[in-house]
Amino acid sequence: MMEDMSAADLAAGRLLVATPKLEDPHFTRAVVLMLDHDDDGSLGVVISRPTTVPVADVLPGWADLVSGPDVLFSGGPVSIDSALAVAVVSGIGNDPDDGPVGWRPIYPGAGLVDLDTPPELLRHAVSGMRIFAGYAGWGAGQLEGEIAEGAWYVVPAQTEDLLCHDAELLWRRVLRRQPGDLAFVHTCPDDPTMN
Repeated sequence: MMEDMSAADLAAGRLLVATPKLEDPHFTRAVVLMLDHDDDGSLGVVISRPTTVPVADVLPGWADLVSGPDVLFSGGPVSIDSALAVAVVSGIGNDPDDGPVGWRPIYPGAGLVDLDTPPELLRHAVSGMRIFAGYAGWGAGQLEGEIAEGAWYVVPAQTEDLLCHDAELLWRRVLRRQPGDLAFVHTCPDDPTMN
């Protein structure tokens, strides 16, 4: 039997994994890292959709801090003309005072980067980073409703998820490591009618 993944599991640092029945083209087979969740709504970035746009073409000062592939990622359909960065900082917990200037923790070791901060202030601390064009956002209660309808699985994140080199394979990798019957979902074909 598949474990019950519910809205109660929502929190910053968790992953939303699109179920095979989610047909919205923005989120088909998507893995979303939750950056914020509260009574006002939810915000995350799709970590499984690299673009072909090199970071060096858009934010050259940050290019040598991003992890391969060194391209922008499509973070979601909201504000696609803006950029968000998430970085892994080694040896840091979840206390904002422990991290470098311009970095705010989301979950232990990973946090948001203020792209207005001079990159050299973070260079010594960042062990990996992704930059996202746009983000995914939900109003109050909207994401909870989508989860109740069976559109998303809510699962724990691992640091390597954010920096996965083969991001297009992340959906299957995250599902495969889940306990119980949920792991079998990774075998679902891209076209469920072919099953």
